[in-house]
Amino acid sequence: MTEAAPSAGSELCAPPPAGRRPVLVLVLGALTAMAPLSIDMYLPALPRLSADLSTGAVQAQLTLTACVVGLAVGQAVAGPLSDRLGRRRPLLAGLAAYTAASLLCVAAPSVETLIALRLVQGAAGAAGIVIARAIVRDLYDGVAAARFFSVLMLVNGSAPILAPVLGGQLLRVVPWPGVFAVLAAIGVALFLGSLLGLAETLPPGRRETGGLRATAAACRTLVRDRAFTGYGLAIGFSFAALFTYISGSPFVLQDIYGMSPQGFGIAFGVNSLGIVAAGQAGAALAGRVALTRLLAAGLAVVAAGGAVLVAAVLAGWGLGGVLPGLFLVASGQGLIGPNATALALAGRPPRMAGTASALLGVAQFALGGAAAPLAGVAGPGTAVPMAVTIAALAVLAAAVTAVAARTPEGVARP
Repeated sequence: MTEAAPSAGSELCAPPPAGRRPVLVLVLGALTAMAPLSIDMYLPALPRLSADLSTGAVQAQLTLTACVVGLAVGQAVAGPLSDRLGRRRPLLAGLAAYTAASLLCVAAPSVETLIALRLVQGAAGAAGIVIARAIVRDLYDGVAAARFFSVLMLVNGSAPILAPVLGGQLLRVVPWPGVFAVLAAIGVALFLGSLLGLAETLPPGRRETGGLRATAAACRTLVRDRAFTGYGLAIGFSFAALFTYISGSPFVLQDIYGMSPQGFGIAFGVNSLGIVAAGQAGAALAGRVALTRLLAAGLAVVAAGGAVLVAAVLAGWGLGGVLPGLFLVASGQGLIGPNATALALAGRPPRMAGTASALLGVAQFALGGAAAPLAGVAGPGTAVPMAVTIAALAVLAAAVTAVAARTPEGVARP
């Protein structure tokens, strides 16, 4: 499957005028950043949260897993709903619910309550992520879509850079619930930005009108498409490797290697900067280098990072080996996400873009949520499970991509 160009059958909505494009990039980038904002900002607080709620590392990591599961389930609902109702209404409803759930997290009295609220928070925030991808597909296809997804990383890539740093600094002056108060404020800002800055990109004449049966048929068509499934699983396995790092590194770097919350935030930000840099390199090369090759390069970088990480942990190289390995694991995502997403969505009609985006999101966050607890299965005293899990997931991502890339050109149509 190669880079797809817009076709008459795609019925793409007209892109915004050049003067409005920065607003579109800013708002959509911020919406796609809801996952790192919701997850990364309180990563430095995990050890403190675990102590305050009298729970262990695995239970604290389940607050991450619950959010990720919510992000997966929420996308499965919001994506198809946006194909039927348009993009704006489900998006605004999700952002309002996200704000409310974030406020409730502030007052969570136990880790069990926090886990439940994080599930709701993730499910509500998922609307922003899945609908933002669908809006991009409403406007762009193929190489143009890959470039736009890469440009979005200038905005959403800043979230994992700034979020843990901000979280670490917040912990200097407020207890960990204060992080969720800030997330509630971000939810309000995103609601207002979407209300004022986003036009409807799926007019009534292009919406899905067949109800649940049509949605189920679209899902069957997509799942049976080997290219779509392969690229979707590549996104899922690579994100699972990243999320294993996200969930495990606060304990590994702080408890095992002695980094402070502030030092962890800086290291995490440097790794996130690698994602942004790789994404912008991909945007510059898209159109001159095949999207499949850019995707393969990203997977190779992640696999190399996994190998370095395993070697560093087993050989006892310390932070001098662990940090470079984690940097490679993170940086490769900047080439994987935009290109795999563009390849998976290429040629899909807008009336099923929300459903297709939802399936990609479900694969991404369901696999990420399943992988997260593996980082701590052997207890807080070893980094081996995190390293081995990341390396294994990198291999799986490369394997499913190889299958997808051998698929004959073209996509299945409903």
